[in-house]
Amino acid sequence: MLAARLSALAGIPWHQVDELTYEPGWVQVPADEQRRRIEAICAGERWILDTAYSSWIDVPLARVQLIVALDLPRAVSFARLLRRTVARIVDGRDICNGNRETLRTVLARDSILLWHFRAFASKRRRIDAWEKAGLPVVRLRSARAVEEWVSAIR
Repeated sequence: MLAARLSALAGIPWHQVDELTYEPGWVQVPADEQRRRIEAICAGERWILDTAYSSWIDVPLARVQLIVALDLPRAVSFARLLRRTVARIVDGRDICNGNRETLRTVLARDSILLWHFRAFASKRRRIDAWEKAGLPVVRLRSARAVEEWVSAIR
């Protein structure tokens, strides 16, 4: 995961957003509590978030120093997600707070795989909007670009 790598390289605390937004049993944390948790993190001097949800994205955007946006081609992005999801189902590893992906969660209406199809275009529009607004965005469009960028910041 790129956020974890950047955290290790820069010595900046990384916060896995799923840990803050899902409780055991895939129970979603109420939006006001998510916001409170994110506000507490973003009040700090240095932090890395691995994503931001629209219900509280204004909080980190108000203090962001750099947005690293992965904008991989849809096929690449989906293939990676599918591979990661299948591996997690097979090996049963925890994702967050003891939650695990299962065949049942993958086939559910709120499946991460379905989410990918629903959210992909809006993610690109959001990155475009950040760039147009003059926010500090590093847009990485390939695995090679990611590796080159990470190598350059070492």
